[in-house]
Amino acid sequence: MKRTRAFLVLALLAVAAAVSLLLALATGSLALAPGEVWAALFGADENMAREVVRNLRLPRALSAFACGGLLALAGALMQVLLRNPLADPYVLGISGGAAVGALAAMLLGIGANFGLEIAAFIGALAAMWLVFGLSRGDGSWTQTRLLLTGVIVSAGCGAAVALMLSLAPDHQLRGMLFWLMGDASQAGEPLPALFILAAGLLVAMFFARELNLLARGPLLAATLGANVARLRLVLYFLASMLTAAAVTSVGSVGFVGLVVPHLVRLALGNDQRLLLPAVTLAGGALLTLADTLARSVIAPQQLPVGVLTALLGVPVFLFLLARAPRMEQA
Repeated sequence: MKRTRAFLVLALLAVAAAVSLLLALATGSLALAPGEVWAALFGADENMAREVVRNLRLPRALSAFACGGLLALAGALMQVLLRNPLADPYVLGISGGAAVGALAAMLLGIGANFGLEIAAFIGALAAMWLVFGLSRGDGSWTQTRLLLTGVIVSAGCGAAVALMLSLAPDHQLRGMLFWLMGDASQAGEPLPALFILAAGLLVAMFFARELNLLARGPLLAATLGANVARLRLVLYFLASMLTAAAVTSVGSVGFVGLVVPHLVRLALGNDQRLLLPAVTLAGGALLTLADTLARSVIAPQQLPVGVLTALLGVPVFLFLLARAPRMEQA
C-alpha cells in the first residue's frame, strides 16, 4: 500500500509539473490552446505563436522549473544536513554572496550577456568557501558552527547589498530590486540549470540510504555504517551548488526550499529515496505556476516571482506549523 501511494504521489507530481509547463506556455497576452502550443513547439510553420512559445515562454518556463527544483532539492538536503526543519537553501549565506556578485556587476555595468550570471555564481562560490573555511575553525566541524557561520556571513552580505543599493543610480535601482526579489524574466539559457538539477538529483539519490540514516542522528548513522563526515561534506557542497545555480538563474526566491519539503513530507513521509525526486518535481511545478501568475496577474506589468512565493509560502508554513507540531522532528 505504501509503495502504491508513493507511486501515485510521484505520478501526480509529474502530471502537475507537465501541466504547469503547459500553462506557462499557453498563458499570456497571446493566449494559446493546448493544440496551438503543441504546433508551436513541434510544427514547421513559422508564425507568431511559434516565435512567442519557443523564444520567449519556453526558456522562461524551463528556467523557473529548474530554479524551483533546485531550491526544493537544496532545502530538503539542508534540513537533513542541519537536522533543522527551518533550514532553507539561503541559511548559509550562499544567496547573499550571489546577490553581492550580481549587484556589483550591475553597478560596474558588466551585467550584459552572461556577465551577471558569472558574477552571481562567483559570489555564491566565494560565500560557500568562506562559510566552510570559517566553520572548520581548528579542524572540528559541527552543524551549529556551520549554521552560525552562515548566519554571520549572510548578515555581512546583506550589509554589502544595502550599501550597493544606497550607492546605485536611479536607473539601475529597479533592476537590482527585481533581481533581489526573484525575477524569471531575466533568466538566460535554461539548459545549464536543468543539467545541474538532473546531476544534483542523481548524486543525492546515490546517497539516499545514508541520508535516511543521518536524518535519525549522526551517532546512529555512524553506528549503522555511514561515513558521517564524508556525507556531511557532500551534502554541504551539493546543497550549496544547487542554491548557487538557482540564485544565479532567477535571483533570490524565498520559501520554495523551506515549504515544499514539508508539504511533500506530509504526503510521502521522510524516506529520502522518495522525498528527493518528489520535492524536485513539486518545487519546479510550484515556481513555474508562480512565475506564470507573476507575469499575468496584472499584465502587462510583471511582478517579481519571489513576492508571490513569499505571499503563498508564509500562510502555508504557518498552517503547517499549527497543524503539525511534530514537524520539528522531521
